[in-house]
Amino acid sequence: MEFLPEKLALVREDPWLEPYNSFIEDRYFRFIHKFYEIKEQWASVENFASAYTWMGLHYDEAAQGWRYQEWAPGAHGMSLIGDFNGWDRARHPMIQKEGGMWEVFLPDAEVAGKLVHGSLYKVHVESAEGGMDRVPAYATRVIQNKETLDFAAQVWHPTEKFVWSDSDFKASSVGNLIIYEAHTGMATEEEKVGSFREFADGRLEYIHGLGYNSIQLMAVQEHPYYGSFGYHVSSFFAPSSRFGTPEDLKYLVNKAHSLGMLVIMDIVHSHAVKNMAEGLNHFDGTDGQYFHEGGRGYHSSWDSRLFNYGKEEVLQFLLSNVAYWIKEFHFDGFRFDGVTSMMYFHHGDFTTFDHYDKFFKDGVEWDAITYLQLANELAHDLKTGVVTIAEDMSGMPGIGRKISEGGLGFDYRLGMGLPDYWIKVLKHKSDEQWDIYEMWHVMTNRRYREKTIAYAESHDQALVGDKTLAFWLMDQEMYWNMHINHQSTVIDRGIALHKMIRLFTGVLGGEGYLNFIGNEFGHPEWVDFPREGNGWSYKYCRRQWSLVENEELRYQFLHAFDKAMISVLKGHNILPAYPAKQLHMDGENKVVVAERNNLIFVFNFHPERSIPDYQFWVPRPGAYELLLNSDDGSFGGFNRIDQNQLFHTQDEDKLSIYLTNRTAVVLKKVDAPE
Repeated sequence: MEFLPEKLALVREDPWLEPYNSFIEDRYFRFIHKFYEIKEQWASVENFASAYTWMGLHYDEAAQGWRYQEWAPGAHGMSLIGDFNGWDRARHPMIQKEGGMWEVFLPDAEVAGKLVHGSLYKVHVESAEGGMDRVPAYATRVIQNKETLDFAAQVWHPTEKFVWSDSDFKASSVGNLIIYEAHTGMATEEEKVGSFREFADGRLEYIHGLGYNSIQLMAVQEHPYYGSFGYHVSSFFAPSSRFGTPEDLKYLVNKAHSLGMLVIMDIVHSHAVKNMAEGLNHFDGTDGQYFHEGGRGYHSSWDSRLFNYGKEEVLQFLLSNVAYWIKEFHFDGFRFDGVTSMMYFHHGDFTTFDHYDKFFKDGVEWDAITYLQLANELAHDLKTGVVTIAEDMSGMPGIGRKISEGGLGFDYRLGMGLPDYWIKVLKHKSDEQWDIYEMWHVMTNRRYREKTIAYAESHDQALVGDKTLAFWLMDQEMYWNMHINHQSTVIDRGIALHKMIRLFTGVLGGEGYLNFIGNEFGHPEWVDFPREGNGWSYKYCRRQWSLVENEELRYQFLHAFDKAMISVLKGHNILPAYPAKQLHMDGENKVVVAERNNLIFVFNFHPERSIPDYQFWVPRPGAYELLLNSDDGSFGGFNRIDQNQLFHTQDEDKLSIYLTNRTAVVLKKVDAPE
């Protein structure tokens, strides 16, 4: 760990941050202080973050028996219960130790053949609030009784351990970060909950074939309500049993690694479900064990509880969670959910981040920021090539910079304003009102040296209550006119702009790219999880892969374009390159020309104007070939441009091309034929 230089790089490179230098230094020193405090007591942050190896229920080989430990400082008494002792709360009382720790040891002589792999158990907690059976905080396997709907921990101690075969896989070998965001449960076409193995065997090859090199898995951690999309977590160390066993999840990760793909986990440390029966809320009978007390510990918009990141045991719990998923399941990184909510006491609600004061002076949760720095430091120490992504809509300066530079240590931040912008444009502006200067600014406006994951839409835009880009563009016409023989100006427009928006976003919007499952082919409609309001239906909680597989439907064209676009982004190292350079802007004709990593990207957003001899300057004279043409017939276009034509620079190093309306083309300089 490096110590503070004369001035942190974040401030040196941004004069506007000079008045806030003391705040940035302070967050750096807070981290340094906590880092070395942990190191002094535990020798390393990794040791501190290994609590999952002794907390909860574990078999003790040396002592020949089962040992269970739990932190519950407010409890008056505790006992381990389960099917092994007839759920008798008096049979196995726990002993209170220092620091609010409780422990019980069950020797083989007493429980052999009773407490075994698959056994169900809970912990009974006596407190000032009375007695309650709870799911242990560090439980690594939790299942739900289908009849009573009750959740219980399950002993997971299989005799045959999972055998990994990914030792040759190097996370650091993945260059262009191109992410396929997916929810395992809704990845099948059947109206049901899909499994980890179904996803591994049925979807990974498809995703790899499209060119994506990273999977971002949602809803991995156990959550009692399926419709929460996995964001109301109850058991942080347990892979959700509704998708299969821990070995099934390991199988998925292992198979992805065999294909050379990273597996990134959508980790939820921003809040927790408020349920007491399944979660951590009032675990020891007090309001402030894991969470802040009172209103500060409750997120009114999310109806959930908020962690107290300043408490040592909470830090250990969450950091151990980070280590657990990397070491036990070989995850290659995390997309941290709700980072904005974590960093500010107001959670970003009803707040416009229009002044630097908002990042450093107004309601900043410094303990949460220190936690995020520690989590990033730990993750990167545990695995070379780990990727960490912050879901932050505030634009906190330094969130994507190294801690030693004054940042929080994330590798990327999500470009959350990009999809919101596209929805706003499609919702409120006619095609004639599209402003290419505004579009350029929104796509390229990001902090120096802070990498961004660009995306035109994610799960947020696909959820019920909103509409996907495809549905905003084509709406109910998708029900009737997606057949290749049907003529529809609405569908023609939608397909053309769907392709252009995604390429425009991918090329200009960041240093990584993300797509949500099915959106690559314009999956119709929204995602609506089974709930009381829809009769607990799975009709909209699935992906209709048959649509893209049907050669008589136009979904295949969007699918083909996505694959070709990803090939360009990867094959020409577009995303790791310097940001795009603006070469030409034509507001009247709605034309944007940009260069990135020696490729020329030309966009004509005009709804009507196709210009036969459109000229623009390029930085390198010579001959150019068409690398990608959104108007190509294989992408659902009209084949108005000769795909085999070479374009030669003329006077003043200008290219002249036939630029058709609602078309994007990519040009590559080549050696001119003799």
